[in-house]
Amino acid sequence: MSSASVAIVYHSGYGHTARQAAAVKEGIDRTAGARGILVTCEDAQARWDELAAADAIIFGAPTYMAGVSAEFKIFEEATSPAVMTKGFLWKDKIAAGFTNSGAHAGDKLATLVQIALFAAQHGMHWVNLGLPPANNSTTGSPDDLNRLGFWLGAGTQSNTDQGPDAAPPEADLATARYLGARVAEATLQFVRGRAACAGRVGFDRSDSRVSVET
Repeated sequence: MSSASVAIVYHSGYGHTARQAAAVKEGIDRTAGARGILVTCEDAQARWDELAAADAIIFGAPTYMAGVSAEFKIFEEATSPAVMTKGFLWKDKIAAGFTNSGAHAGDKLATLVQIALFAAQHGMHWVNLGLPPANNSTTGSPDDLNRLGFWLGAGTQSNTDQGPDAAPPEADLATARYLGARVAEATLQFVRGRAACAGRVGFDRSDSRVSVET
């Protein structure tokens, strides 16, 4: 059976998003046949070949002022000449995203939307969180997975007076591990399905028809 490599490209200003990224990697590595690779956005520009070889890329950034951090934005813009203009190198890879902020909401959705659009510009296939919102009833608990109620990706919340040794809380880290496992499983399905269909399914771009070779 084919294996899958999943890169995690992230920026962390104070260490909280780095802890979230490590939890995402744990979820990947717990999935049989998958391997996680941590890459800071500062190091990414020296590791384009490694990212091009990955089957999936999960992007993570803290939410600052209703969007990704400046350092992550620099990485995004650097992909234009290094990735897009050199053959659309990330096309058809699996993608997902995560973010952290001090507030429970903190406009994290704006960051996830920005990352999803960035992945779409590269022709990638986005995987959402796949968890219902939790902690939204009298039977709910702040220990629930997806306690913050995000759909598009994984969100964590870190108290502004706590360091990464104490925040994000375990429920949010478990949610990050869930995202890592979900992306790993989707990537394995994609990689193995593509291998099984190799040489059988073709796409004629001239008339937008799919043809099946017999």
